[in-house]
Amino acid sequence: MPMRSPWTCVLWDVDGTVVDASEGILRRLTIALEHFGKKAPTRAELVHWIGPPMYDSFQVNVGMTPAESAEAVAFYRTLGKADGYTTGAKLFPGVGELIAELAEQGVPQATASSKPEIQVDALMDHFGLAPHLTTIVGATLDERTLSAKADIVAEALRRLAAAGVDTSRPVLVGDRHHDVEGGAEHGVPVIFVRWGFSWPHEADGAQAAVDDVGQLRALLLLDGADA
Repeated sequence: MPMRSPWTCVLWDVDGTVVDASEGILRRLTIALEHFGKKAPTRAELVHWIGPPMYDSFQVNVGMTPAESAEAVAFYRTLGKADGYTTGAKLFPGVGELIAELAEQGVPQATASSKPEIQVDALMDHFGLAPHLTTIVGATLDERTLSAKADIVAEALRRLAAAGVDTSRPVLVGDRHHDVEGGAEHGVPVIFVRWGFSWPHEADGAQAAVDDVGQLRALLLLDGADA
């Protein structure tokens, strides 16, 4: 039966939504924070780190100054480059298949990640998702020129429009309040996924919240009877 989507394009957050990179993030954070004389986070404390730009997180979570944070980000990124950006990363179950299915049904898609774009590129290539995406959008490497979620969403919509995509009814899929707030700045509704790294209240303001990929698929694709 033919499918269609209520959305003209889908934007994807990456960390905590498409990819679970927590193993590598925790390892690199531990090395970086201990290098700068700070206490490393526990795995439970990763909720404070995964999602927002690292440049902000070093300041908010361990009290670094902007200059210290910039230095810490640069050091942290050298560790990621040494890892090849994909070490320890894995897809959340079913998400890759859903992205592929959306592409098969002709739904344009893009990433909209606060993770540096060079890393998002590597991850999408590694998991074979790049061919399903119209554009891959992430932050600048220093996370200072382009990193705020609202700016990332705007850039993703700009690149999609430049590629000829109808951006009149976009939706953002994400797992943090930054996604909800960033989408809201551009009138982009958010479907909040609960399998990422978030507190329950972070779904406030989202158009919908889902617990599994089956629920997400039902909001992104409609069969012929529902269309």
